Amino acid sequence: MAPPADGSCCKGPGYASPADAMAKGPREKLVYVPCIQTVEGRKDYLATVCVDPDSPDYSKVVHRLPMPHENDELHHSGWNTCASCHGDEKSTRDKLILPSLGSSRIYIIDMSDPAQPKHHAVVEPEDLKAVGYSRPHTSHCMKSGDVIVSMMGDENDGAKGGFVVLDGQTWKIKGSWNSEDDVTPFGYDFWYQYKFNVMISSEFGSPCRWWKCFNPADVPTDYGTSLHVWDFNKRKYQYSVPLGEEGLIPLEIRFLHNPEKPVGFVGCALSSTIFKFELSEESGKWEAEKVIAVGPKAVEGWALPNMPGLITDILISMDDRFLFFSNWLHGDIRQYDITDPAAPKLVGQVFLGGSITKEGSVKVTDDKELSEQPAAAEVQGRVLHGGPQMIQLSLDGKRLYVTDSLLTPWDRQFYPNLISNGTAMVQVDVDTVKGGLTINDKFLVDFGKEPDGPVVAHEVRYPGGDCSSDIYLPNELLPNA
Repeated sequence: MAPPADGSCCKGPGYASPADAMAKGPREKLVYVPCIQTVEGRKDYLATVCVDPDSPDYSKVVHRLPMPHENDELHHSGWNTCASCHGDEKSTRDKLILPSLGSSRIYIIDMSDPAQPKHHAVVEPEDLKAVGYSRPHTSHCMKSGDVIVSMMGDENDGAKGGFVVLDGQTWKIKGSWNSEDDVTPFGYDFWYQYKFNVMISSEFGSPCRWWKCFNPADVPTDYGTSLHVWDFNKRKYQYSVPLGEEGLIPLEIRFLHNPEKPVGFVGCALSSTIFKFELSEESGKWEAEKVIAVGPKAVEGWALPNMPGLITDILISMDDRFLFFSNWLHGDIRQYDITDPAAPKLVGQVFLGGSITKEGSVKVTDDKELSEQPAAAEVQGRVLHGGPQMIQLSLDGKRLYVTDSLLTPWDRQFYPNLISNGTAMVQVDVDTVKGGLTINDKFLVDFGKEPDGPVVAHEVRYPGGDCSSDIYLPNELLPNA
């Protein structure tokens, strides 16, 4: 017997397929955003933001959940269950996993009341150090109900890529997902696909380097350039895919949402490139090729003579038609048609601040793309002081939410006004027919006006799952298929 025809989530969390999520998922009304303090002695918090245009609280923070400790540096988040648990009637998407880059804590937040999150459990840094890790980053649930969290550091804050498993009921660490013989030089993001028994992970760099600031001299020795391929069932490292000088600092990994397709993309921050990776029919191995490159701009009045775009986040629409990414330094978001994954076509672009605005101190002396420097971006009279960073797309693909903080040490280095004025969260309307991006001037969350002073905001997460949290099951693994 096939899954419910309406694609509803009544048989467990999420939807049976990306198509069902896109066609039948309700419009988002609340989103969750980690807010990071820029002043010592204050506590980070999880902000609940109303994004319902019919509500009087539209584009307002309606709830704040402070963390119990200082200096956490909240960053990414993930759910205890997602579409990979679809069909399990005992599974409920009611816990948000909230790793902290600064303190190495992992908070488990009770989301049973979507409007008022509350604390449930904490994985302390000592717990991670006991299994040889620190600096947690990405979390994904597994079909079993447990949660995998990627790690970027060892117990002494040196570079070490690996994963820990959290028990999805007790929230205790079960141990390392991989053996100690299978750690990678660096860690960061990951994504898995059941059909191909694969997990692919990416690399950032040494925590002792990136936590201070960015120094170009550290790139050859302290930042990554490879993807890593794992046997998912055996939890075994298989081989690495070097990306070379054109793939410096590969960060966010996104497979196509269709679980039957062995294709994905990774954004390489410093090289400002997008690589497609795919399972080769000839070699039987995962291979990567560069498919998008954002050229550097020759500049004066900046730290270096050439400014990279710095691709820091990428997303794929639920129908696998569009890929979006942010250029944190250049200041634009781009939309590409990836109907042919090997030949993406640019169909949309919008500037939301950045370091090359004509009102700023940087002069662009050679630009292969633009005829003039873009104007500073404003929404409702509020200047956007940083560049677009984290992005999240609505299930129907029509609304893109954007925040502008990368990491507070890097924010201080590249956008000091972001620290003093706080970040902004804006929304971009997406043309899903022909392509195109337009700022929605009716939506603005000004995190510079928070009750206790300015904060910087990071990743956006939806209560019902979204384009970067949910991993779908192939047809043969769906219940009653």
